[in-house]
Amino acid sequence: MDMNGEDARTERWEELGWERLGEGVGRRRLPGWDATAGLVIGRDAVLLYDTGATLAQGAELHAQVAELTGGRRVTHVALSHPHFDHVLGTAVFAGAEVFGAVGMDTLLPRDREELRTDAVRQGVDERAAAEAAEVLVAPRHTVSGEWTLDLGGRQVLLANVGPGHSGHDLALLVPAEREIVFCGDLVEESGEPQAGPDAIPARWPDALDRLLALGGDDAVYVPGHGAVVDATFVRRQRHELARRFSVA
Repeated sequence: MDMNGEDARTERWEELGWERLGEGVGRRRLPGWDATAGLVIGRDAVLLYDTGATLAQGAELHAQVAELTGGRRVTHVALSHPHFDHVLGTAVFAGAEVFGAVGMDTLLPRDREELRTDAVRQGVDERAAAEAAEVLVAPRHTVSGEWTLDLGGRQVLLANVGPGHSGHDLALLVPAEREIVFCGDLVEESGEPQAGPDAIPARWPDALDRLLALGGDDAVYVPGHGAVVDATFVRRQRHELARRFSVA
């Protein structure tokens, strides 16, 4: 293995604010709301998991992906769930195939104004929120169970593991030396998991059981907010949520 080349690649990711999780796989903790965006690079395609809270965040991700991939564009976008800090940058990625949990294709257009209002309530500039909501992109492809994508020399799995944190939670499994699971806000490390009005608390522990079955005990789990965790953390959070919401 070319360790010098490996070190140089890792250093470049870090210079741009990305955490490199494996060959061609990384994540960025975005400023403002600490939401995670994930990146998976295949030979023929590039997948981005979540797009940020504004068009400006989306544009920054767009530019950084181009730099990390030698000018390639994002061909696939997967949206973890329909909250403003994870979806409002999607319009920047024109031409990308957009995936979401089943139902998000109708929910996002219907709740466009609610997303804008929530973004402003959480501190997004009113004009920026309105611009992003105006061009909001809904998924064209909806996942009801599991969907395997071939990125060229690398297959990834989209899994509808919810409901839980929302009614439409989509995880991403990236096979690697250690499996990498992007969890969206089903898992949060930087604070207590947030249960908003669209959460389904009684089903949340089951969603985490499905995440754990997907990745296994040795996987790397990437929360929607916070540092990367392991299966022990996810299992502990599952039990805390069950107690919090009085679920067996």
